[in-house]
Amino acid sequence: MIPADIAKRAPAASARVEIRYCTQCRWLLRAAWLAQELLSTFETELGEVALVPGTGGVFEVKLDGSVIFSRKETGRFPESKELKQLIRDRVAPDKSLGHSDHR
Repeated sequence: MIPADIAKRAPAASARVEIRYCTQCRWLLRAAWLAQELLSTFETELGEVALVPGTGGVFEVKLDGSVIFSRKETGRFPESKELKQLIRDRVAPDKSLGHSDHR
């Protein structure tokens, strides 16, 4: 059982981010770096960031099952700032991202 004072401090984090990366291309480190950036920025808003191995040049980011970034569609990798803005806009619209903010 969670003590009442802890339960009141932060809402239950439930958003799930999935980063699917190509193992053949050796993109694990890029995916892991983005995962730690997201976990550091959204400490209480994200319930999980999953790294999912794939093949065929895939690099795709999903939020709660919906694709929010695809290397196949854009022809490039996502910038950290870009992903933070996309996720913030969906899970914590009032959250300031400091220097990464474009508002």
